[in-house]
Amino acid sequence: MSAPARLDPKLVEAFVAQAHGDLDGVRELLEAEPALVNATWDWGGGDWETALGAAAHMGRRDIALFLLENGARIDLFAAAMLGEVAIVRAVLEAFPEARDLAG
Repeated sequence: MSAPARLDPKLVEAFVAQAHGDLDGVRELLEAEPALVNATWDWGGGDWETALGAAAHMGRRDIALFLLENGARIDLFAAAMLGEVAIVRAVLEAFPEARDLAG
């Protein structure tokens, strides 16, 4: 079985960039390429970001919820932004060092 084709890096970069504040742009790109939902872009220096991460750090609840509804994998930062206290507590109980993670 062969691996699926890699996503176009320019498309991944555009998708993550749009997720900082353009819900319509995110919808359009995700409709064209559903595999983008969990794609990750490296802004340099190990600063890896998903569209969900972009939406979370900009406080874009609408974009975050749209991405989650379409299969994005929730992370600690998105859970915190969305007010999912039970998720945040569970992660921090299991991994207390996570309170010092960058993001």
